[in-house]
Amino acid sequence: MVHGINLVIMESRRAFIKKAGTLAASSAILGSLTSCSDLLTEEEALSLPLEMPDNLFFKISLAQWSLRKSFWSGGMTTLDFASTARNTFGIDAIEYVNQFFMDKAKDSIYLTDLKNRAIDNGVKNLMIMIDMEGNLATLDEARRKKAVENHYKWIEAAKFLGCHSIRVNAAGKGKRQDVADAAISSLGTLCEYGENEGINVIVENHGGYSSDPTWLTAVIEQVNKENCGILPDFGNFTISLWPPKSYDTYNGLEALMPYAKGVSAKSREFDSDGQHKSTDFKRLLEIVRNSGFIGYIGIEYEGYKLSSEAGIKATKHQLIQYGMDLS
Repeated sequence: MVHGINLVIMESRRAFIKKAGTLAASSAILGSLTSCSDLLTEEEALSLPLEMPDNLFFKISLAQWSLRKSFWSGGMTTLDFASTARNTFGIDAIEYVNQFFMDKAKDSIYLTDLKNRAIDNGVKNLMIMIDMEGNLATLDEARRKKAVENHYKWIEAAKFLGCHSIRVNAAGKGKRQDVADAAISSLGTLCEYGENEGINVIVENHGGYSSDPTWLTAVIEQVNKENCGILPDFGNFTISLWPPKSYDTYNGLEALMPYAKGVSAKSREFDSDGQHKSTDFKRLLEIVRNSGFIGYIGIEYEGYKLSSEAGIKATKHQLIQYGMDLS
């Protein structure tokens, strides 16, 4: 979910998108962006075949973040998500983002409606991705405690909706080990609460220290809870924007997969042949397969050149294409 690539300062995902847009515009002025003629067009993306084969080694889900423009504009609400996933994209499992229904975590009437709409459309609720509830790895003890408590209601909502997990961010600022210790404390408490509700607490590589797999896996091992895991994201291995620092995507994914309780297929731009440009999806899927993972891979389109619908369909086609080759 990047949702907020430098989560050390816990930007909102919306703020990061605006910042990324500004950076992209600056790059365009300098003439360093890829020529549009080299990219998949809207029409080509929308016409890609999307029929699901029966023998993929994984299943496909849809992250709500992929449709963020529609939710931000008011053209769609979270209540529409399940039917859109099923009827527009042929996808029968979904991953919610709490930002789009922030005030509904304890609204039993709303959550009942949300659950029933998923059931009516034959869609499975998988997880809720949690942002904007405080930094779980802040060194300020009072703020960290408040952040942990803020997540409890989402664990309860996830249980009610039939999800298996909430996705959290291990965000904090300070010395590497100090932030790790803070994350271990928060995750341990959240996992104890989640155990009672039958819910996993999974951390995404989502900027800052969490995008360093050596740091994140050490944190998960120290928590040492069965319901504590990772949501590896294909595109979130940038540790800092300035000074620039990142972890190799393929080595990073390989390191995270043993702890995976889900996978996020981050996608951005596609070339004129329909191939994802910034990362090699076939190589990434091969790493996922070799880890023994057979669960859901969630589509999380975050590009700008294609509409949300076209980007989601291009991502789904890429997953199917290489999934068939590797299954």
